[in-house]
Amino acid sequence: MTIGKSSHRDNRRSSAAPSGTEPGAAGPPQDDVPSIGRVLADARLTAGLTVDEVSAGTRVRVPIVHAIEEDDFSRCGGDFYARGHLRSLAKAVGADGEALVARYDAIHGTAPVVLAPVATLDARRIRVDRRGPNWTAAMLVAIVAVVLLIGFNLVSGKPGKVSAGAASSPLPSVAASQPASPSTTAQPPAPAPSVAPIAAAPADKVTVKLVGEGGSSWVSAVDGGGKSLFQNNLDDGKDQTFTDTKQIKLVIGNAAAVHLYVNGKDLGPAGKDGQVVHLTYTPGDPQAG
Repeated sequence: MTIGKSSHRDNRRSSAAPSGTEPGAAGPPQDDVPSIGRVLADARLTAGLTVDEVSAGTRVRVPIVHAIEEDDFSRCGGDFYARGHLRSLAKAVGADGEALVARYDAIHGTAPVVLAPVATLDARRIRVDRRGPNWTAAMLVAIVAVVLLIGFNLVSGKPGKVSAGAASSPLPSVAASQPASPSTTAQPPAPAPSVAPIAAAPADKVTVKLVGEGGSSWVSAVDGGGKSLFQNNLDDGKDQTFTDTKQIKLVIGNAAAVHLYVNGKDLGPAGKDGQVVHLTYTPGDPQAG
């Protein structure tokens, strides 16, 4: 009787799932495929780095680094930021960031969101009319005012004295000199700050300057040859400048927190709060696409 119970227990142990198989997981065991977090943790240890050192180099907060190494992506703030954190951490520890992002998308069933460009209309809306004052209209107003003044003096004064002094009166000379006064003394107003040039940008290159303003945003910048120029968070008060002969492509995760200066012109915020934008700039007058 004792032998029968022992055999029953042995049979249950032999039929149990192998170590490392998650409860409820289907298919054969995957012990030979480490998780995303384990890949990053092993690469960090191989590189001889601590979590604090990785956090300082990537600007990903220490609790988030710990959570990702434990395959907990709930603290990343969404799929977009999770992908950005994976790329940053992988680059810091020498792992393949794109492979980890592909595995993340396969596990979580998501794909990067591709949004239509929105900055072109916004950039056009903030343009202002830079034409100078209408001096012709000002001259006509001045002439009409002088004529009305002469007519008033003729009506209210004595006719003899007014007609006798008409030839020597200085009023005609005032009328003649009045139209020229605005062009010699008045100065055109300064251009509006929103389109004033910030620097002498080369005409044969595209120059893009990003300034963190009022928050933090994840930013990716790629030049015309497909080379990655920047891929990290841009914090409030920080700035990055990129130059290329063909084009600069941008992906901005929180558009309202990034101020744009393109080819020497201030284009204002890249978009709205929390908005993800894809922008492309080329040499010449900034037109996003």
